[in-house]
Amino acid sequence: MTPRHPSAEPGTVAPIQVRAGAATDTGRRRPNNEDAFLAQGSLYLVADGMGGHAAGEIASATVIEAFAALADQPSVTLDELRAGVALAINRVLALPVGAGAGAGTTLSGVALAALDGNAYWLLLNLGDSRTYRMAGGVLEQISVDHSVVQELVETGDLTPAQAALHRERNVITRAIGAGSAGEPDYWFLPAAPGDRILICSDGLTGELDDDQIRQILATETAPQAAATRLVHEALLHGGRDNVTTVIVDALSTIDATGDETTPSGATDAEGLIADFDDTIPRDELPPPVAPGPVAPVLVPRALVSRALVPRSEAS
Repeated sequence: MTPRHPSAEPGTVAPIQVRAGAATDTGRRRPNNEDAFLAQGSLYLVADGMGGHAAGEIASATVIEAFAALADQPSVTLDELRAGVALAINRVLALPVGAGAGAGTTLSGVALAALDGNAYWLLLNLGDSRTYRMAGGVLEQISVDHSVVQELVETGDLTPAQAALHRERNVITRAIGAGSAGEPDYWFLPAAPGDRILICSDGLTGELDDDQIRQILATETAPQAAATRLVHEALLHGGRDNVTTVIVDALSTIDATGDETTPSGATDAEGLIADFDDTIPRDELPPPVAPGPVAPVLVPRALVSRALVPRSEAS
């Protein structure tokens, strides 16, 4: 049977039938949770707010709310996702003084999409929240962090291990709001049954390395159990920041013939003082700390067959 989205019009289908789980926690040091997430229908997103107090919480919740209607569709196009980002940006910029004005948020995640009748993960990313794919036991970070340390890694000035301990590891170069005008990165990634997508705030990756994450994803087969376990482990390893995880498993996909592909064994189923664990936009750094001219950010890999989205189409 071809998978159908609950709100799809007659004759329309979801390109990927999924099972998902999500978990979030304030952590051991924060008084409130500035993370927000969406995990339903055709959209799976994580936003990590910045601004302290309720400001970051308002910004992240505002962004997630902007995508709620789009999630009710069976699939999402690139133009629709861009329009959702534009709506989210406008809503954050319109936040009034005392209720989120000047705050910002990261945004990362995937939408269910189709190209030429085939199923794809449509990814977007702004900031240092991350989107991973696990396939065949191999975990790969698909998104590329918009951060000062990532730029230094790309120029060869830091190793990934050094970046994880760098004093400016929490300084991001693109965000929604917070004075940033950066554009998201977008990718189309072919979807296959058995794919597992992980979207998370940096409260997870600040506590667990990729190998620890991979082991948990391989051990916990149910997406909700995996999401909950990842958050729990992040807390055990320090829980210095809010932590949020969303996991999406592809149970089956459609292809250009209209057939459904299913893997064997698939089943239904008040003012925080900034420290090195706070996510902050680079523009908020005092001049003595701010880095010099920024090297061009390398646009990550993978559109169709791992080709890049042209820059002219991603602006």
